[in-house]
Amino acid sequence: MSSKPVEAAIDQIVASCNGDVHSALKALLLVNEHLEAELQQLYAAVALGGTFERGDNVLH
Repeated sequence: MSSKPVEAAIDQIVASCNGDVHSALKALLLVNEHLEAELQQLYAAVALGGTFERGDNVLH
């Protein structure tokens, strides 16, 4: 895997936070937390034999 796309993504994320690396990391951690919660909901739905639908308040 080439690191250029990764570097570009990192640059874009930091730029979207006005160059503040701390804010960029915080935003990524919040998105990760949200994705982990969705994944847990998916696991629970599958375990119960149900379906999973994403909510309207998705961050990504």
